[in-house]
Amino acid sequence: MSRPAPQDVRTVVCAGAGVIGGGWVAYFLARGYRVVAWDPAPDGEQRLRHLVAAAWPALTELGLAEGASIDNLSFEPDLAKACAQADFVQESAPEDLELKRTLLADIDAATPEGVVISSSTSGYGMSEMQDKCTHPDRTVVGHPFNPPYLIPLVEVVGGASTSPDAVQWTADFFTLAGKSVIRMEREVPGFVANRLQEALWREALHMVENGEATVEEIDLSITDGPGLRWAFMGPMLTFHLAGGQGGMAHMLDHFGPSLLSPWTRLEAPELTQELRDAVVDGCEREAAGRTIDDLVAERDRGVIAILRATGRA
Repeated sequence: MSRPAPQDVRTVVCAGAGVIGGGWVAYFLARGYRVVAWDPAPDGEQRLRHLVAAAWPALTELGLAEGASIDNLSFEPDLAKACAQADFVQESAPEDLELKRTLLADIDAATPEGVVISSSTSGYGMSEMQDKCTHPDRTVVGHPFNPPYLIPLVEVVGGASTSPDAVQWTADFFTLAGKSVIRMEREVPGFVANRLQEALWREALHMVENGEATVEEIDLSITDGPGLRWAFMGPMLTFHLAGGQGGMAHMLDHFGPSLLSPWTRLEAPELTQELRDAVVDGCEREAAGRTIDDLVAERDRGVIAILRATGRA
């Protein structure tokens, strides 16, 4: 099996060029790749070029890779002809399982041997989508966040028939392409970030329905509250600092009983010793030698920077 090394990828095929697919096109162009796009919509090319042109000023401000140019984009109306040119494929079709299963099989049939095929699906597992493929071992989820040309995160996970090598290759490729990568060890519906977003979203809907908070209050509670900290530390390190010098261990031991309080409509897991230790150990790994004082100073600098950048300080 021949597969280009991640650093040798030159041509990326984007199959599906709507909001997400078009965002991928803009991103890959800005990173210096040649991009071949395909979309079945009659006005697909026109909409795609409009999206790329609209995204280009922001990408230019962030800094373009050497050789990056909108001129490196070509639109191919024939899917097989597009895929035949691929060193890597990113599929971004609508969230319709049967559509994705059929499309991935068609892409698989037309793409050179060994070339990885990645899907932008936001909820389906690759195990659900790869069963029509002749070579499912090279199909991987590469889940981005909108807009893909600005938001760094990509969640990478394979399916039951995906080879571990293809998953690692995809994680390496996205990392080289400038993305922040979560390489998941197992399939979970909704992956990581969407599950967390969904928990917050569901609780927000409950609060509106029950008259407990308004839409404006809910948004303000995040933008002027924990969202300022989550932007650079996330919920785990944020709670690590809530324990003071004792860190996450003290936080869990002190506040753990509150998990039984009816603060949300979600059922909390039992705070077993194993779960406690896994969370504490994870925070220590993420801190990577930084003391609580180091992290507090880092957090404070970050909050000040965000407040100033958004005109709130």
